[in-house]
Amino acid sequence: MTYCVAIAVDKGLVFASDSRTNAGVDHISVYPKMNTFEIPGRAYFVLCSAGNLATTQAVVKAIQRDLDHEVSESLATCRDMSDAARYIGTLSVRHRLYYQKELEQKATFDASFLLGGQVRGESPDLMMIYPEGNYITYSPYSPYMQLGETKYGKPILDRVIKCATSLEDAAKCALVSLDSTMRSNLSVAPPIDLLILEKDAFEPAHRWQLKLNSPYYASLRKRWGEGLLDLFNNLPAFDWEKE
Repeated sequence: MTYCVAIAVDKGLVFASDSRTNAGVDHISVYPKMNTFEIPGRAYFVLCSAGNLATTQAVVKAIQRDLDHEVSESLATCRDMSDAARYIGTLSVRHRLYYQKELEQKATFDASFLLGGQVRGESPDLMMIYPEGNYITYSPYSPYMQLGETKYGKPILDRVIKCATSLEDAAKCALVSLDSTMRSNLSVAPPIDLLILEKDAFEPAHRWQLKLNSPYYASLRKRWGEGLLDLFNNLPAFDWEKE
C-alpha cells in the first residue's frame, strides 16, 4: 500500500510520501515513491507514484531516458504543467498496455501519479494523473491531493490546509497526515520523503528522508499524540456528568 500527499499553497508546494511497497508478515520491501526531475534554469518537477511497481518504475525510467537522450518529446520540451501531465499519462498507459496485452499478463498494472512543479513563466501547479492517462488539477478550495491509503490522513488536511498556509505549516501537516495513516494502517511505513518547493525557486528549499527515530519526526509524533489526548480529556462534559 502507499500514501502520498501533495499540497499547493501561495508560497509553493509540499510533497510527502512513504516508502513501503509490500506489506506482509514475512515480506516487506522499501522503495522510494517520490522522484524529481530538473530542467536547469527552466523547470522542476516532482512525481509521486502509487500502483503497480513495474509500471511506476518503467514510467520513471522512461522519463529519465527521454531527458538523457534529448528526444523530441520529454519533460524538457513541455511548455507547461499540463503538457507534462499529458506526457506522463501517455507513458503510463503505454507501459500498462504493454504488460497487459503484449505480454498477456493477467495482473493489474494500473498506476496513478501526483505531478507537481513549475515551468518558468507559469505558476506552480499540482495534478493527479489517473491510470487511464487523463488528469485533474487541484482546487483552491481543497489545495491538496492524495494517492493510495487516503482516508486516515485526510481529516487533518481538511482542517488545516488553506492557500494562505505557510510552507512550513503545510509540511508539518503533511507529516501529521502520514503519521495518522501509519498509525491506522501497517502497510504504510517509513522512511518518509518530504520535499518543499518554493515558488519560482526551481530547486527544493528542503528535502528530508525521515525515519521513525529521526529526532524531528519522533518529537512531532510524540507532541501530536500527547496533544490529541490532552484535547480529548478537556472536551466538554455531558450534562449528567456535571450532576
